[in-house]
Amino acid sequence: MFKATIKQVAAEAEVSTATVSRVLNSSLKVSDEAKRRVTEAIAKLHYEPSAIARSLKQDKTYMIGIIVPDITNPYFMEISKGIEDTVGQRGFQLMFCSSNENTEKESRLLQHLNEKRVDAIVIATAGGNGNKIESMSRSGLPVVLIDRSLEGREDLKKLDLIAENNAEGAFRLTKRLLEDGHTALGVVNGPSSVSTGRERHEGVLRAMRERGIERPLHVYNGDFSVEGGIRAVRRFWQADHKPTAIVSLNNRMTFGVLLELIRSGLRIPSDVAIASFGEVEAGRLLKKPRLYYIDQQPYDMGKRAGELLLSRMNKQDDGVFPHLELFSHQIKCIP
Repeated sequence: MFKATIKQVAAEAEVSTATVSRVLNSSLKVSDEAKRRVTEAIAKLHYEPSAIARSLKQDKTYMIGIIVPDITNPYFMEISKGIEDTVGQRGFQLMFCSSNENTEKESRLLQHLNEKRVDAIVIATAGGNGNKIESMSRSGLPVVLIDRSLEGREDLKKLDLIAENNAEGAFRLTKRLLEDGHTALGVVNGPSSVSTGRERHEGVLRAMRERGIERPLHVYNGDFSVEGGIRAVRRFWQADHKPTAIVSLNNRMTFGVLLELIRSGLRIPSDVAIASFGEVEAGRLLKKPRLYYIDQQPYDMGKRAGELLLSRMNKQDDGVFPHLELFSHQIKCIP
C-alpha cells in the first residue's frame, strides 16, 4: 500500500520539508499561502505523519506502560480507567500488560516497555524486580507504584507510591468481627511475596493481639484468585476445628469463599460470618448475609496516579521524592 512521505508532500506543495514540518506542528512562522499549499498536498496524497519519527524528534512517544498482576481483575481495570481518564486529556495513551503474578514475566515486560520508549510506567508489582524498577527510575523514566510497594530496601522507597492503607483497613475489618464476638477466625490472605499480602495480614494480627488473642484459628495464603478462596474454605472445613468467621483479604478470593460455602450448604452469617477486603457484588444476592466489606477506591487511586504521572513527566516537581499517598477506607455492610 502506497504511503506518502514528507518529501513527496514538500515536492507537491513546492516547499521545503522544514516548511511541511512547521505546518504539521502549527508553527506561526509559515505564510498563509505556504500553509494552504501544504494542506492541499497532504489531503491529495493522504499523508499521515509518522508517529515513530515524531517521537524520535520530540523524545516523547505519548505512551504510558501499565503493568498489573491480572488484566481481567476489575479492581486493576478501575485503576487503569482512572489513569486513562486523566492522562488521556493530555494526549497520552496506555499500553496494558499483565504479569500474571509472575516475577520473570514482569521482568520481561519492564524490558519490553523500556525498549518501546514509553514516557512513564505504572506498575502493581508481583515482587522480585526491585533492582530493575529502581534502575529504570534512576535513568529518568517516571515510575509510579500503584497498589503495591517494593520489598525491603530503604533506597527503593525513593519511588512514588499510590496505595491503600492495607494494614489499617485489615485491622478495622477484623476488629468488626471480633466486636461481634467471633474469636475463631479463618484468614484467607494473599501471597506474602507482595506488600498487600504482608500488610493486610499484619493488620489482622494487630487486631487480634489487641483483643488478647494470640493468632487466627486458620490462615491460608492464597493468590488473590477465586480458586484461592475455594481452596481456603476446603482446607478450613477439613480441620477438626471450624472457624465461626472468615476474613478474606481480597474480593476475588471472597467470591470463591462464598461459592464454596454455599456449595457446602452452609448459611451466612448463621453458620459462618464473612468480612471482605473489597466489595463482592454477588453478596447482594444472598439473603441477609451481614457481610462486612472494605469500600475500596480504585478509580480515585488511578486518577491520583495519572495526576502524579503528568507532573513527573512535565518535570514540575523534580527532586521531590517520594510521593506517598495511602487511601483510607470505610467499612460497609450488606445487611
